[in-house]
Amino acid sequence: MSEVLTFLETLEARSQQRAEEPTWIAARRQAGAARFEAMGFPTRRDEEWKYTDVRAISQTNFALAENAEFSQAGAAALTLPIDAYRLTLVDGVFSAALSDLDSLPQGVQILPLSQALSENHEAVGGPLGRLTGVEFSPFAALNTAFMEEGAVVRLAPGTVVEKPIVLQFLSRANTKPTMCHPRVLVEAAGRSEATLIEHYTGEADAQNFTNVVGEYMLDRGAILNHYKLQEAPLGDYHVASMHVEQSRDSRYSSYNLNLGGALVRNDLISDLNGKGAEANFLGLFFGQGRQHVDNHTKVNHNAPLTFSNENYKGILGDRAHGVFNGKVFVKRDSQKIEGFQSNQNLLLSDRAHIDAKPELEIYADDVKCSHGTTTGRLDEEAVYAMRTRGVDEATARALLTLAFAGEVLEAVTLDAISERVELAVAGKLPERFNLTGLVETASALNE
Repeated sequence: MSEVLTFLETLEARSQQRAEEPTWIAARRQAGAARFEAMGFPTRRDEEWKYTDVRAISQTNFALAENAEFSQAGAAALTLPIDAYRLTLVDGVFSAALSDLDSLPQGVQILPLSQALSENHEAVGGPLGRLTGVEFSPFAALNTAFMEEGAVVRLAPGTVVEKPIVLQFLSRANTKPTMCHPRVLVEAAGRSEATLIEHYTGEADAQNFTNVVGEYMLDRGAILNHYKLQEAPLGDYHVASMHVEQSRDSRYSSYNLNLGGALVRNDLISDLNGKGAEANFLGLFFGQGRQHVDNHTKVNHNAPLTFSNENYKGILGDRAHGVFNGKVFVKRDSQKIEGFQSNQNLLLSDRAHIDAKPELEIYADDVKCSHGTTTGRLDEEAVYAMRTRGVDEATARALLTLAFAGEVLEAVTLDAISERVELAVAGKLPERFNLTGLVETASALNE
């Protein structure tokens, strides 16, 4: 309980610095703080946190950032080389200098949360917290209590955004560990379409805590391609609660790519609430050293004639620990749905470990659903076969490891993101190669 009090004391000190704010915001903060105090940090006795120990977070005395200072050169080295609209937060504080929000097309709004609240707080108050309330988890409650900054993205009906929208979260190597609790709110109106990239990165020696809550609302026929590239410093802690609401004929595609962080927890939920709604979850988590990466996903088929497909792949070396818990839930009378789920894991060392739990919960009878998980190691015969073709052992292992991730990487259409993942997984390769050909070669060697 002393850990909870430490966070609440930091909250109280912060509240005394704030200017007067709308009543509803103050009330939600109080509700978040009260819920967090009642729940406390989760422990491994809690089923949802059975394999993830968060004491490294709860026992650290984190400060709150006061500014967004970050060198232009340092930020440039970390920024994805993509022509995009960009909103940047540094340790949770908005940086206008590192953002690029000029010349937004008609029908597109991209604002820091603080600006959206100051300009029209009532418009934000309705959707904010509707999907992910304080009851969802202690971390969601904590986020609500500290909620100050984040990003608001709004797309008008029929708007197609040609360039990606990048939300960049930078973590600094501060003299004292720092925490931030950003909030992301996306409202995609009917028949709108956009690519959203959330990019978490930072200075190599950073040891901070990011606790983000994202709410994504897709109206009828909206399309959102959502990339989450998490390559935080290896000393950072990262907790993300992401909730998607999908109306009729909407399509949501998640590319959840986890490469960094000391302790990582992702909760991703999609509610398919209208006929024709489609959710695609593609995930890749790569762990080394003593990294811990926990992915919890859930697709709720709340309406008939809905579709979901999930494919998560884990690659773990050294003493890394991975967790995958995926659930497909089919509501009563949600007939003629299709829900598919696959989790495959590759262990690169004897001390790497994965806990996998795929689940189906079905209350309708006219459905097509499947799920499964596998865990294995590199095929030594395939490694040998590549060496006989003149490939050194390290490169052969790197290539075969990358081939394992191929199904997910082939779906990534942005080269800048693919190259970051390839470099993390396989290192610097001798030359650029054809991933499709590599996958085919590896498959042939395994036959």
